[in-house]
This record gives sequence, structure tokens and C-alpha cells, in this order.
Amino acid sequence: MKQLKPSLIGLIQAVGVIVYCVLVAMLINFMGKNAEPVGFWGVAAMLILLVFSAGVTGSMVFGYPAYLLFKEKEIKRPLLILASTSFFCLIILAVSAIVYLISLGF
Repeated sequence: MKQLKPSLIGLIQAVGVIVYCVLVAMLINFMGKNAEPVGFWGVAAMLILLVFSAGVTGSMVFGYPAYLLFKEKEIKRPLLILASTSFFCLIILAVSAIVYLISLGF
């Protein structure tokens, strides 16, 4: 991935995080509509999903930059990738919010 620009890597990572979050949101929405009221095991399952999701998204966002930092001894490129990933996540969130508000008639 060295030939790819840090901004493109950040965009790819941001899209991966967004797609994963949308899939988890769809699962939670589906379960909320079709499941019985949750008890102890439902709460435990949600906490396990939270921990799993933190690991998945953390590895998507920090995995490659950490590799570059610790294995390749680079500093500037990993920071640019992290900044790009954060920037693109915010842009995608803002655009999604604007589209949603427009669809509501605001």
C-alpha cells in the first residue's frame, strides 16, 4: 500500500468503518423490531457487540498506521492516514446528516 496516497488510504478506511457501522446499526434496528424485550443476556450480548465493534473499527483505523509506525519507523505517513481517516469519517457523517435532514423537509 506504499504506492497509495495517505488520503486515499484514509478514505478507504473511513468507508470501511462507515459500512461496518451501518451494518451493525441495521442489525440493532432489526433486532429491536423483531425481538422480545431484552433481559440479562440481551444486555450482555450488546456489551459483547460493543467490545467486538471497538476492536474491529480500532483495527481498521489504527492497524495500518500502527504497522507503519512500529515496523517501518515512519511518523508522518501514519499521522496523515489517521487524520485523513478522521476527516473522511466526519465528511461522510456530515453529508449523511444533511441528506437525512433534506429528506425530512428541513
